[in-house]
Amino acid sequence: MFSLSQLLKYNNIVIQCHNIPDADSIASAFAVYSYLKSHKKQVKIIYSGSIEITKANLLEMIIKLSVPVEYVKEMPRIDALVLVDCQYGEKNAEKFEAYTVFVIDHHAEVNSDYTFGDIRSHVGSCSTLIWDLLNKEQFDFKKYPEVSTALYYGLYSDTNSLEEIAHPLDKDARDSLKFDLNIIKSLRNNNLTLSELGIAGAALTKHKTNHETGYAIFHAEPCDPNILGFISDLALQVTGIDVCIVYNELQGGFKISVRSCTREVMANEFAQFLTAGAGSGGGHIQKAGGFINRDKIENLNADIKIDIETFIENRTREYFKSYDVIDSASHNLNTDNMNKYKKKKIPVGFAVSTDIFDEGTPMIIRTLEGDTEAEASQEIYLMTGIMGEAYPIKAEKFRNSYEITDEIPETDFIYSPTVKNKITGESFEIIKFSKSCAAKGDVYVYAVPVLKNTKVFTAWNAEGYMYGRQGDFLAVRSDDYNDVYIIRKDIFEKTYVKI
Repeated sequence: MFSLSQLLKYNNIVIQCHNIPDADSIASAFAVYSYLKSHKKQVKIIYSGSIEITKANLLEMIIKLSVPVEYVKEMPRIDALVLVDCQYGEKNAEKFEAYTVFVIDHHAEVNSDYTFGDIRSHVGSCSTLIWDLLNKEQFDFKKYPEVSTALYYGLYSDTNSLEEIAHPLDKDARDSLKFDLNIIKSLRNNNLTLSELGIAGAALTKHKTNHETGYAIFHAEPCDPNILGFISDLALQVTGIDVCIVYNELQGGFKISVRSCTREVMANEFAQFLTAGAGSGGGHIQKAGGFINRDKIENLNADIKIDIETFIENRTREYFKSYDVIDSASHNLNTDNMNKYKKKKIPVGFAVSTDIFDEGTPMIIRTLEGDTEAEASQEIYLMTGIMGEAYPIKAEKFRNSYEITDEIPETDFIYSPTVKNKITGESFEIIKFSKSCAAKGDVYVYAVPVLKNTKVFTAWNAEGYMYGRQGDFLAVRSDDYNDVYIIRKDIFEKTYVKI
């Protein structure tokens, strides 16, 4: 596994941003630079390409945060090259010959032409990835406030003003980084040029709409990705448009921005559907975004040549035909047509919410599957499952369903679920407060695999749905007909047995 400390064996290091670097690339390079400088290394930040940086907000960022980035045409003599927010040999980054190459990026891996690296396409920004790597090195952000501000702005910019954050690490970075508010305000309000305002106006005049489902698709000329969010926000205010997609062309593919104001379509889930097999997408319930790789569109449609507008329109039509909706408060499911299952006695974790926060504290429970809100109470427990899934459960239902055990539950999760004080922002890993329990085996669920993608509005969340894909299980508790939810196929098969 890659760590920033691996760079410390080299003395003369160059950090390379992609051509015409954006805020995320500059921030990522600056953070790695600061880490290496703190260890007395000789280090430079460079970028290349056809033109130098001209955007006003980026020039201001470089000046106000004292980022020593240089535009070059040739590579100086080095011991190691570190690429951030890009990959070695790709079209968007000038290829300089180097014997030892490191890659730190958040885009889908396109080649293995590097020595070491960390590529995580599931996070929203390279700044998030760098923040995580720095935390693992116990980097003292308090000594480097300009690094915190840079990383925050990198995350802010690459997730459309934080509206397209999807992964819990992005949320943790957003909540943890302490930034200079005056600098962020200045950069944020220096982000739109008159020409970009013209691009937004032109995009709003070119659209495809479907009045039956209430969606609209807009095409914008090449521009900063944040402009797409600006266009989306305006489009969603139009009567009859409940869901909108705005896209434009970037090097190697297409950036999309998604908005929704109807509870039946969560923008983050829709963005994932649009980009499935062709890129990546995610964000919030109402605002999301993503990237579609040009080559992957061609691979998915090898038989016929398809343009991006047709691809998005086809995917959108497919989406609106692809799912059923179930509301736990008013469903009419027939459990006679479902099989009965009991939960295996596998040790899992539980914590009493008031062992973490005071009674009445509003909480955000954060997992890979998203955020859930609840209020701390002696009657609310926090469960952690075998895959790191976490959810609140009422004490009475817990006592009816589980018994305390001495067996140690699995805690080697991709992301350890956290619970956050919604007022103060204080956050803790749930497993640090957890005890072990296992299902009693005398409470059952009725369950059936879903044959069609299914959105379930649960008793816990009437505004955001659980999304079940074909093969996942739709479950109804035998002792509570209105407790309806989705269980992921891999989790269900490991934790339930048919009776």
